[in-house]
Amino acid sequence: MMFSRTLKSALLGLAVIGLAWPAAADQLSDVKAAGKIVTATDMHYAPFDMLNNGTYEGMTKDLFDGVSKELGVEPVYQDIPWTAELPGLEVGKFDIIIAPVTITPERLERYTFTLPIADATVALVKAAGNSDLTKPEDIKDKTVGVQQGTAQYEQLRAFGEKIGGVTIKEYGTTDEAYADLAAGRLDAVAGSLPNLTNLVKARPETFAMFETAKFGEPKYFAWVLRKEENSDSLAKAIDAALLKMTDDGRVKAIQEKWLGSYTELPREVPTK
Repeated sequence: MMFSRTLKSALLGLAVIGLAWPAAADQLSDVKAAGKIVTATDMHYAPFDMLNNGTYEGMTKDLFDGVSKELGVEPVYQDIPWTAELPGLEVGKFDIIIAPVTITPERLERYTFTLPIADATVALVKAAGNSDLTKPEDIKDKTVGVQQGTAQYEQLRAFGEKIGGVTIKEYGTTDEAYADLAAGRLDAVAGSLPNLTNLVKARPETFAMFETAKFGEPKYFAWVLRKEENSDSLAKAIDAALLKMTDDGRVKAIQEKWLGSYTELPREVPTK
C-alpha cells in the first residue's frame, strides 16, 4: 500500500510538472500577442531602405508594411548597422532582419530565410564619363569598393581572384563607397543590381553602369529569422503574405515604384 501511494504521488507530481511546464514557444503567436514585430534594417541602402529628412522610407518599408498588415501586427523599424544585424538577431534583440540579405548556401545553414523580395545579382558601377571600364573583367588591377560583410563582397573577391587580382576596399555603408567613387578614390563599386541601377538613375551626372554590369550567378534578397523550430510559423506566415501580395499585384506595384521595373521572383526559397 505504501508503495502504491508513493507511486501515485510521484505520478501526480509528474503530471503537475507537465501541466506547469511551458509549451514550446511559437514566434508567430508571440508577435501577435505583443501586437508588434520588431525589425532591424540599415536605413542607408537605397532604394530598399533610406532616411528622407529623418523619415524611414523605401521598397523594404512598403513591402513590410503590407506584410505586417496581413499578420495583424504593427511593425517596429530600427536603424541598425549591417555588421550588427546578424549577431543581434542571433541573441534575440529583434524578431527579424528586413534589410535585404542575399541568400547563400552558407547562410541557409545558419538562418531561416523568407521568400525572395528582390534580385540581388552583383553588378558594377563607375564614374560617369569613364570609358576605360566597360565589362567586369576591366576591373583587373583596379580598386573597387564594396560594403563590408556582404555577399557582394564575397562574389567580388572570388571574381577578382579569377581574373588575376583586384584591390578591394570595404565600407560600412554603400553611401561611403559611392562618395569615394565620386571623389576619384575608387575605380568602381560593386553592389546589387537594383541598388546600383537606382544610384545611376538618381545621379546620372556622377555615376554610370558598366555596359555589361552583372557578373557571377543570379542571387536574391530575402528577410532573415533565427533558425529555430519556433520561427517556422512566422516564416510561413510572412511567405503566405508575400505570395498574397504577389498574386494581387501589390508586389509588382511596389517594385515598379522603387526599382522602375518588375522582376518575377521564385515562389520558393532558393537553395543556393
